Amino acid sequence: MRLLGVEPYLNEQGLNLNALLIFAAVMGFGGAFISLAISKWTAKMSVGARVISDPRTEAELWLVQTVMRQARAAGIGMPEVAIYDSPEVNAFATGMNKNAALVAVSTGLLASMTREEAEAVLGHEVSHVANGDMVTLALIQGVVNTFVMFLSRVIGHTVDRVVFKNEQGHGPAFFVTMIVAEVILGILASIIVMWFSRQREFRADAGGAALAGRGSMIAALRALQRQHPAPLPDKMAAFGIAGGGGGGFNLRRLFMTHPPLEERIAALEAASRRSSGSASSPSSWPCWPWICSSWAARPPTRYPPARPSAGPSPG
Repeated sequence: MRLLGVEPYLNEQGLNLNALLIFAAVMGFGGAFISLAISKWTAKMSVGARVISDPRTEAELWLVQTVMRQARAAGIGMPEVAIYDSPEVNAFATGMNKNAALVAVSTGLLASMTREEAEAVLGHEVSHVANGDMVTLALIQGVVNTFVMFLSRVIGHTVDRVVFKNEQGHGPAFFVTMIVAEVILGILASIIVMWFSRQREFRADAGGAALAGRGSMIAALRALQRQHPAPLPDKMAAFGIAGGGGGGFNLRRLFMTHPPLEERIAALEAASRRSSGSASSPSSWPCWPWICSSWAARPPTRYPPARPSAGPSPG
């Protein structure tokens, strides 16, 4: 930190709070944004995703054309479209720039969902990108990281001075207390981040419903209920389509990146009941300017007819 003209936050007299805050902010936001900056590369390596640069099959062509149409409707640049080999039904979006993002789907999703359901999943992921959810959560993570690092060192200093009466420098009590406080505060901070992540899922579901139809979005979520998809790697979980199950309140729920699927379905059904017009009419959907303003310019859908569902009809 001396290179930045900032003195060390620890000295013989105690803590330099200004220096500590700068240190915590640099480390907290730096870690969050470095992780975001390499998120596309990390995601591709984690699941072995293959970017579709030249569609080889009809399914790949449909996938690219669907994402292109939805990205145009959402007012964002065309994302990279990728497929990764997995029997699990899942998809995710990531990237630091909404105009240069990545949308990836599993082969299991393409094999087990109908075209309408898959289109809704893609709409959900494109909505994540258009809403800037990756940057938003990185900012939130940076803020909580900063406070965790700042408060843990203040707590360590206080215990060292008040409880152990160490008046010169900092003894082992400072470092032990700091580590324990950082762990506890980090757990509490993750609850805040996960809460924000769950709220973004409801918004992405609404965006997917606006782009592909509310009925298709509900059908896709019900298909996920039947499939019980395995979780994505931690760094990508917040922007996948699949969520955990189990309603009600329990401790595990506080750390879920996604609301339970039944709650997401219920939210879409409630929105449908509130709509006075037909669910197939864009004018009756709750949407944001980037969707509503571009809907009139939406090109006609041109893709092969939907394949019959592999699973039972949603109840």
